[in-house]
Amino acid sequence: MSLERKFFLGFIRIHILYHASITEIYGVEMMDELRTHGYEVGPGTIYPILHSLEEDGFLTIREENVNGKIRKYYSITSKGIEILNKARLRIKELIDELMD
Repeated sequence: MSLERKFFLGFIRIHILYHASITEIYGVEMMDELRTHGYEVGPGTIYPILHSLEEDGFLTIREENVNGKIRKYYSITSKGIEILNKARLRIKELIDELMD
């Protein structure tokens, strides 16, 4: 894994939690969304992140049959909202320092 990729994994997790706080998300949709922000994230990155966020209690999962395939939809939990709000505060502090 490249140093740049390691560096930005935290940002990717925050993007995921943010979008899951607005509406349900799924893997391919998030790969496309992250691409609009300049992140090249493939299935080997996005799905382990989604699974770990779910295992850690930040996301819940719901399965639905879509055109004969099971699609997993993720929603944010109250624990996910709590960590997202903490991240927002720390991001704001960091931006304030960087732009000073």
